[in-house]
Amino acid sequence: MANNTPALDQTRVRVLISADEVAKRVRELAEQISADYAGRTPLVVGILKGSWIFLADLVRQLTVPVYIDFLTVSSYGASTKSSGIVKIVMDLKCPLEGRDVLVVEDILDSGLTLRYIMRHLELRKPKSLKLCVLMDKPARRQVEIKPDYLGFTVPDKFVVGYGADFAEAFRNLPYIGYIEVPGK
Repeated sequence: MANNTPALDQTRVRVLISADEVAKRVRELAEQISADYAGRTPLVVGILKGSWIFLADLVRQLTVPVYIDFLTVSSYGASTKSSGIVKIVMDLKCPLEGRDVLVVEDILDSGLTLRYIMRHLELRKPKSLKLCVLMDKPARRQVEIKPDYLGFTVPDKFVVGYGADFAEAFRNLPYIGYIEVPGK
C-alpha cells in the first residue's frame, strides 16, 4: 500500500516565531481575555483542526470558567489556498443563544472562512461574539474582518506549527515556522 503523506522533513521549516515567544503571547492573551470576561462564563469555540493546540494552551491559562465546543469546517480541501466555499463538516453541540461566545482559530488569512463562520454563529443569537486568532496574515485578506484578540501578524508565507499544517503535517511543532511550498 502506497503512503501518499508528505515527508515530515522538519529541516524544511524555518522558524518565524519561537516557542518561547508563542508561550509568552498566549499567556498575555489569556490575561486579556480573562479580564474582559471577568464574572462571565464564555463558550470557547475552537475551529478544527488548526486551533486545537492554541485553544488547549489558551484555555488552561484562563482564570474564568469556560465551556468548550468545536466546529469543523472545510474550505481548503487538498489545496494551499481557500476555495472560498465553506462547508460545515461538524457543527457545535452547545446552543449559543444568549451566551458569550469566543471563537478561537489558528490563522486569519483571506478572511472568507472566518467571515462565514462568524456570520453563521451570529444567526444563533449569542449575547456576544468575539474572535481570537493566533496569527493574522493581512496580505492575503479578501474581505473585511478583524480579530478582537490577536497573537501575531505574520508575513505572506506558508506558516506551519503550533496547530497550523501543510497537508496535515507539522501541526505538532512547538513554534511557528514557514515552508516554501512549490507553486505557491
